[in-house]
Amino acid sequence: MTGRPQLPARAPRRKGAPIALEGLLVVDFTRVVAGPACTQTLADFGAEVIKIENPDGGDDTRSYEHADLAGESAAFVSLNRNKRDIALDFTKPAARKVARELIARADVVVENFSSGVMKKYGLDYASVEPTNPRLVYCSISAYGRQGPFASRPGFDPITQAESGFMSLNGFPDGPPVRTGPPSVDMMTGMSACNAILLALFARERLGRGQHVEVALIDIAVAMTQFYGMAYLMNGVNPSRQGNSPNGSPSVGVYNASDAPFYIACANDRLYRRLVVEVLGRPDLARGEFGDRRSRTANKDRLRAILTEIFSQDLRENWVVKMKTANIPVGYLRTVEEAFNSPEMLLRQRLSQIPHPAAGFVPNIESPLNLSLTPVVDPVAAPLLGQHTKEVLAKTLGYDDARIAALAEEGAFGVLATTVEVG
Repeated sequence: MTGRPQLPARAPRRKGAPIALEGLLVVDFTRVVAGPACTQTLADFGAEVIKIENPDGGDDTRSYEHADLAGESAAFVSLNRNKRDIALDFTKPAARKVARELIARADVVVENFSSGVMKKYGLDYASVEPTNPRLVYCSISAYGRQGPFASRPGFDPITQAESGFMSLNGFPDGPPVRTGPPSVDMMTGMSACNAILLALFARERLGRGQHVEVALIDIAVAMTQFYGMAYLMNGVNPSRQGNSPNGSPSVGVYNASDAPFYIACANDRLYRRLVVEVLGRPDLARGEFGDRRSRTANKDRLRAILTEIFSQDLRENWVVKMKTANIPVGYLRTVEEAFNSPEMLLRQRLSQIPHPAAGFVPNIESPLNLSLTPVVDPVAAPLLGQHTKEVLAKTLGYDDARIAALAEEGAFGVLATTVEVG
């Protein structure tokens, strides 16, 4: 298997289907990963998200190195779907005034600047709440907005390291390993979205908005899950176990004669089914391997036995036998293999959508599926400042003369090709 999958044009949403967040105005001051992931989910379900960027380069992810089409990076394209984009230079009073007017009309503001930046420009919650008491204002940071750590910079891998989360990833005889994708950032974005929706629900009952805070370090600690809880209960510092929780020999990666696969027989019922129905080895279901704790105590011996057995046949044969026995098993795939897999095709996770500079860009569908209010038809991530004139005219009611005056005052920086101001 080689090459990228053929990406179909995305099928449009069901005609007439209601839109979950229609009429919700979100002013998005975020950049990089956690904040944009949050606001993209809101945009996917119909919120009007206005992304505000610095005209001098914009969101840092625009220049990330993973891949790009027509100058737009994979990172930026993957995190900023369905947003409109306005470029504002906050060093100019005129630009700050525009931002305050947008906030005054907004239902939601999301920001993830370093501590003190929004206050410096008069855009923090305390400054804007009096003119918009129904506003839900979400701050995303590394260590929170209060206390001695508020000013410390921090990113996903730093909080993975400091929370103990990274210490749980990797193999016992190797160093801690960060997750490849920025898992803390993505989970923080999801949590911020949840918090915003909770605050909007509360607003319907209480009649007012509130300040919502989500910190990467808090999310990373929560992601230690039952490992962290077990430590609090028994005082034993948890260690890395590679691909098998607690070193369980019936959960993890095994190699067939040609390729690897992953099995997850975490309980006695599934394990017995594996060794009796698939392997034809009922002796492995008794004695020193008869229950989960016994198997863990004798894990090295059992793993060696299973390794030898699995190496004697092709992966596909093992997978078919285990699926027939209803045992959780999966191919260990590369990204290329996964994106060309039948599951991906059946689930319709991948498509291509129009882009103003690249023609088309790939689209990875939102993982959220609502039967009555599905996601809106996706619009590709915007060019820097692409919708400046449109937002100012439609949302704030500015005429051409006022927009031109703002341009003269430097409110939009020196953008010339992507910001239409005349």
